[in-house]
Amino acid sequence: MIDAGTEFGPGTAYGNALIKCGETQKRIGTADRELIQTSALNFLTPLRNFIEGDYKTIAKERKLLQNKRLDLDAAKTRLKKAKAAETRASSEQELRITQSEFDRQAEITRLLLEGISSTHAHHLRCLNDFVEAQMTYYAQCYQYMLDLQKQLGSFPSNYCNNNQTSVAPAPSASSNVIGSSALTSTSGLVITSPSNLIDLKECSGSRKARVLYDYDAANSSELSLLADEVITVFSVVGMDSDWLMGERGNQKGRVPITYLELLN
Repeated sequence: MIDAGTEFGPGTAYGNALIKCGETQKRIGTADRELIQTSALNFLTPLRNFIEGDYKTIAKERKLLQNKRLDLDAAKTRLKKAKAAETRASSEQELRITQSEFDRQAEITRLLLEGISSTHAHHLRCLNDFVEAQMTYYAQCYQYMLDLQKQLGSFPSNYCNNNQTSVAPAPSASSNVIGSSALTSTSGLVITSPSNLIDLKECSGSRKARVLYDYDAANSSELSLLADEVITVFSVVGMDSDWLMGERGNQKGRVPITYLELLN
């Protein structure tokens, strides 16, 4: 976007808009990288270390405990089946050994499982950090796009004010625009002038206005516009100074004032 905007020329409305969009995308990319780095450090790495380290150890010790239990059960069975005194003595000795090994392994496993509670508490904090990092990321992206939307929504007037050397008064005295209500840039775009904006806001009743640029409604309260179409506009008490109420047939909604050209 930035390269294309530079090709079109930063002094043109479209080129400048492309550059602003490209810069916003770069800011979002930076925020995205920060989210990935923060998530890897505060959440993914501790979780991976636990799964590949402590969790594997616990699983191994639990499996070992299960094997010791099977050995103990087998020793008990052999003791029950022992008939001769010598065989019984040998079975009792085996049972004592397997019971001791089982008790020792059960204690090891118990201590490891008790540590799970503190481990869960730690990973819960890590998970909270991850969610907060995501909230920060989405809030940043929303603010970046909101700022960009405001810049683009008021772009024609900003372009006129900030690039006065690239615009000149409309040459036709018989134009249907009130007074000096339109300016033409060197790129051929018609830019709404401040006097036209004042007329639009201060006019009583409804007036006809020509749409200068396409506009896609951001929500149901706004009205989408097509360049060169004529709509009816009127002001509403309490509405933001950058907007008017527009009507097209039975459709009605807010429209950005800088996209309009008031007609006689």
